Amino acid sequence: MSLELKKHQKFKPSEGPLLMVIMDGVGLGPDNEGNAVRLANTPNLDRLMNACPWISIAAHGTAVGLPSDDDMGNSEVGHNAIGSGKVADQGAKLVNRSIESGDLFRGETWQWLIDGVNASGSGNGKKTLHIMGLLSDGNVHSHIDQIFALIDGADRGGVQLLRVHTLLDGRDVGEASALIYVDQLEEKLKAVSSKSDRDYRIGSGGGRMFITMDRYEADLKMVKRGWECHVEGKGRRFKSAREAVSTYRQEQAGMTDQYLPEFVIVDERGPIGTIMDGDSMIFANFRGDRAMEISRAFEEKEFWGMDRERFPEVRYAGMMEYDGDLKIPKRYLVSPPVIEETMGERLATNGIPQLAISETQKFGHVTYFWNGNRSGKFDDKLETYIEIPSDIIPFDQKPRMKADEITEAAVKELESGRYRQARINFANGDMVGHCGKLQPAIAAVEAVDQALGILIKTIEKIRGMAIITADHGNADEMFMMKKGEVQRDPSGNPEPKTSHTLNPVPFIIFDPNNTGGYELIRDGKFGLGNMASTALNLMGYEAPEGFCESMVR
Repeated sequence: MSLELKKHQKFKPSEGPLLMVIMDGVGLGPDNEGNAVRLANTPNLDRLMNACPWISIAAHGTAVGLPSDDDMGNSEVGHNAIGSGKVADQGAKLVNRSIESGDLFRGETWQWLIDGVNASGSGNGKKTLHIMGLLSDGNVHSHIDQIFALIDGADRGGVQLLRVHTLLDGRDVGEASALIYVDQLEEKLKAVSSKSDRDYRIGSGGGRMFITMDRYEADLKMVKRGWECHVEGKGRRFKSAREAVSTYRQEQAGMTDQYLPEFVIVDERGPIGTIMDGDSMIFANFRGDRAMEISRAFEEKEFWGMDRERFPEVRYAGMMEYDGDLKIPKRYLVSPPVIEETMGERLATNGIPQLAISETQKFGHVTYFWNGNRSGKFDDKLETYIEIPSDIIPFDQKPRMKADEITEAAVKELESGRYRQARINFANGDMVGHCGKLQPAIAAVEAVDQALGILIKTIEKIRGMAIITADHGNADEMFMMKKGEVQRDPSGNPEPKTSHTLNPVPFIIFDPNNTGGYELIRDGKFGLGNMASTALNLMGYEAPEGFCESMVR
């Protein structure tokens, strides 16, 4: 298929560039006491929604390639859809399909992992299969049912020793729900271990935002803490994961699962789950961003110069390939979606300059995920990527994050006149929303609104256009809801919500110079995948074959 972009005969492009603004985590939720987006003072967003054509579009479930409409959207699948103009079957669906068909367990990588531990013989020399991953049913990074399927597959494959290293969620599920999943896992492992030649137990764990699951090199100390806990058996010792979670909660009231410190499970001989030479290891998350660093730690002896007591030679595999260009990891159980001929690739192929800016926490979203899970650039001369380093602090402590710096960089680049298309991501609504605190979330949304005010003035000045949208909701629902009502604890306080939402997101066209010649279709059923065709139309090009339909005519 040709990547040539054809000029549209009727759409007249603006004189200046098209700017696409992703307000990460800013959805359209019901007006209630937990909606930080509605509670925030947002004069610029209000002005845009009063004066500009806009509609709400879907950003979750089947609209972004997830298994069902009960699945909340996330930034990765959202940016895949926005940047590619397509809806591809995503990680959760691909893994479920591979498990259900049995392809995963017939695959070369699975057999390689199983053969590695079974070949060591019986007795004290028996090697261990380790499974590490986020333990919840949030279905954003992983799913507990998939971990259970791996456990069952190991049992069928004759694996005698298995250890699970649990990363506690509290972010894509309830903030204090860890014991629900820990108990389910313990029951599963106990059932398999009832066989005389099976020893399946939890080996270690900790909160996902404290150990192991760093991304974009934002806080490498997380990976180091995870390595020391899972591999070396260093950390506070407990007899069970339930004891660890309960103890931490008793000692520090209000601590949420995602920030629980690391713990190591021990018996009378010491840590039971250390990772040794000859073992096999599966990282069970299907989503890539928070899986790449720990994968590199297992596959690269000189990983960022990280000081380690030892580097075990293990057979390592991810649930999926997390980076196709960098080949991380080298082996994986399920192939990721192939998303080719994205908007970014087409623009580069046709000689159209592009700009992408965000801070570290979302930089990969406007580059890697936007480009269909592809690292690097399509054309070094035509593409400019700017990363603003994120702060390494809990984001509710500084809810402005790097909105000001992103805006300043964007204005400078836009005013240079070098670009026809630009995209930026403000992480505030999502990253602060994940902290589960209403007032910081309100401040985060207000920071984004202030940035919008500066950007729309710039777009007006340089005679451009802008699309203002979001990749999913988060700050729009800061309290747990049930049947439209805010859920409360026994004291009457609202129960915080730290996960994404199922709410739609806005799609706004800001055309200050009245380019004209089009109208926004208001009676369609649209999602994030429809955005690329729309953007290309507004730039004066026809929507390519294979893209979702445009939202303008």
